[in-house]
Amino acid sequence: MPLPSDRGLTNLVCFLIAFLNIVSFLIAILILFVGILNTKDSTECEAFMYKPFILLGVFLMLLSFTGFIGACRRSPGLVGIYLIFMFIFLLAGVVFTIFTFVETNKGAGRFLSGMGYKEYRLGDYSKWLQKRVNNDGHWNKIKSCLAKSNICNDLRIGNKYSNDTLEKFQKEPLNALQSGCCKPSNECNFTYWYPTFWSQDNGVFTNPDCKAWNNNQTILCYNCQSCKAGFLDTIKDSWKKVCIYNVVGLIYLIIIYSVGCWASRFIMGWE
Repeated sequence: MPLPSDRGLTNLVCFLIAFLNIVSFLIAILILFVGILNTKDSTECEAFMYKPFILLGVFLMLLSFTGFIGACRRSPGLVGIYLIFMFIFLLAGVVFTIFTFVETNKGAGRFLSGMGYKEYRLGDYSKWLQKRVNNDGHWNKIKSCLAKSNICNDLRIGNKYSNDTLEKFQKEPLNALQSGCCKPSNECNFTYWYPTFWSQDNGVFTNPDCKAWNNNQTILCYNCQSCKAGFLDTIKDSWKKVCIYNVVGLIYLIIIYSVGCWASRFIMGWE
C-alpha cells in the first residue's frame, strides 16, 4: 500500500486517470454515433465502409469504462486488464497507421496535357491494393456500390456535362471515379457523342479498357482497370485523412497509457 504521505498524490493520479477515460468514453460515443449514422444513411453496399467505426467505438467504450472503474475503485485487477488491452490497442493502432501510410504512398492520377482531369492506371498502385480490387468477389460488391451511388449522373443526358462539346468536356474537372468509371480512356480515341456515349471504332487496342467499355448506361467502364484505379485513388485519399486522425488519437491514448502505467505503481502498491 502507498505510504500516508503518498495518499494525496494517489488520489490525484486516480482522478486524472478517471477524467482522461471519461473523455475517451465520450470520444468513443462520438465514433460510434458517426458509424451508426453513416451506416443508416448509406446504401447497403456502402455501409460496410463504416462498420469498423462501430467496432472501434464499442471497443474504446469498453476499454475506457474499465479504466474509469479501475481508477475509481483502485482495483489492481481492473487496472492490470485495462493496461494490457490498452497496450494491444495501441500496438494495433501503430501497425495499422504505418501499414496505411506505406500502402497509400504509391499511386496517383496521371496528368494529361490540356485536360481538366487525370487518368488512372491500376499498375501505379501498391500490389496489396491491386489484389483487393482484382478479386472478383470484392470488385463485384464495390462495382454494385459505385453503380448505386450514381457517380456518373453528372455525365448523363440532361445533367451537368451532357451538353459539352468534346473540347469543353476534356476541360472538365472530373474526379477519380468519374474519370475512371464513366468514360473511356483517351487512348481509345473513340468518337464522342456525349460524355457517357462514344462510338467504338474497330481497331487494335493496347489498352484493355477500350474493349471493356460499354455504352450501356449501367455498365460503362465499371469493368475497366481505370475504374478500379479511380476507386483506389479515392480510397487512398480517405485513408490518408484517417491516418491523420489516427496519429492524433494515438498520441492521446499514449498519454493515458503512460499516466496509467505510472499510476499503477500506487494502485498496486509497488511503492
